[in-house]
This record gives sequence, structure tokens and C-alpha cells, in this order.
Amino acid sequence: YLSLSHAKRLFRSAEATLFDAAHEAGLSGTGRLHDLFVHIEGMTPGEYKNGGGGLTIRYAFGQTLFGPVLTASTGRGLCFMGFADNPRQTLGELKNLFPAASYAEEDDAIQRQALAALQPGEETGPLVLHLRGTDFQLKVWEALLSIPPGQVSSYGELASRIGRPTACRAVGSAVGDNPVSLLIPCHRVIQSTGALGGYHWGPDRKAALLGWEAALNESITSEP
Repeated sequence: YLSLSHAKRLFRSAEATLFDAAHEAGLSGTGRLHDLFVHIEGMTPGEYKNGGGGLTIRYAFGQTLFGPVLTASTGRGLCFMGFADNPRQTLGELKNLFPAASYAEEDDAIQRQALAALQPGEETGPLVLHLRGTDFQLKVWEALLSIPPGQVSSYGELASRIGRPTACRAVGSAVGDNPVSLLIPCHRVIQSTGALGGYHWGPDRKAALLGWEAALNESITSEP
């Protein structure tokens, strides 16, 4: 993580080549840098440096129980899912994540699988995510995935779970930057007081999501 973070800083601050970044990060060569990026970031060093250049992202608008969503995939996995109350604005959020990528408005099997995963009782199999974020953000998003449906966690608990108990504010920012709403359940994080706290898609939608999941859990546990 430290080596990768240093390489990313070089890409952001200078015209570093892949060889320069690997050397300055203390890696044995560009192959090792490539392996780190693919394993942790889900993309090659060149794709990261170029803001998604060379990637083709397919996107489509769909419907869920909680409103319209925009889903997007790279072919390697789902890279974005966001509520699209304002379609133009949500599409802009996607393009800010991958500013140099090519875009095509069409759905694919990955997007359809993501929408199916939101339906109660649907068995869709593992869904691959293709995320672009810092190592810290990826740790937070991974921790979010460990919160079971119908349960909640506080920002402090989430910070402790990733081994950064004093980083509650940074954890809150990473939760808010989650690019795959619903499937990475940032709505399950509340304040330590029990208050719902903020949510990128609005407090009413957050309350509805938590209530729906709690009702599903109640239904499952009450079955004979």
C-alpha cells in the first residue's frame, strides 16, 4: 500500500514514467508496479495515470425500488452505481472518476447482474467490482461490505475495524466517496449517537433503505 501510494503521488505531481515510479517506490521493476496496481486498484498503472484512458465504460439508467440509478462497467467489473434523480449530474460524477475514458450508453451483463442483486431472493453469484480509489478508501469500502444487511455500524466502529481508530473524519469522507451505492452499503453507517447522519443520496432514502433491510431480516427470521 505504501509503495503504491508513493507511485500514485508521483503520477499526480509530475510527468513520471512507469520506470521512474517503480524505481522511486523501491520496487524491483515495472512488472511489480503493474501487479500492485491490478491487485489493489483494479487497473494498470497506465490506466490510473491517464485517468482511465484506454478504458471503455458502458453505462445505462435503470430502476430500483428506491429510485432511478445509473450503473456503469468497464468489462472487468462494475465501476459505478449511483442514484440518478438528476441524470446529467450523476453521469458527471461517473465521468469525474474516469475523465479520460471512452463512454458508450448501453447496458451489459455486469450491469444487469448488479440490478438483479438488489432484488430480494435473487441468486446472482459473485459480482466483480472495478474500483478506482486510494488504498485508504479501498480499505473503508471493503469494511463496508462486511456490515450485514439490516445492521448498522458507526463511523468510529468502522475506523477501528480498519485499524485507524482516530481517523473517524477520514473514514466519513471515504464512505461519502463510495462509487457503488447500495452494493457497497454506505447507508449502513450511522452516528455513534444513533442519529442517521449524512448520506449522499439524502436522509429519507437512507432511512428507507435501512427500514427495508430490517423488514427483510424480520421476514426471514419469522419464517417457520
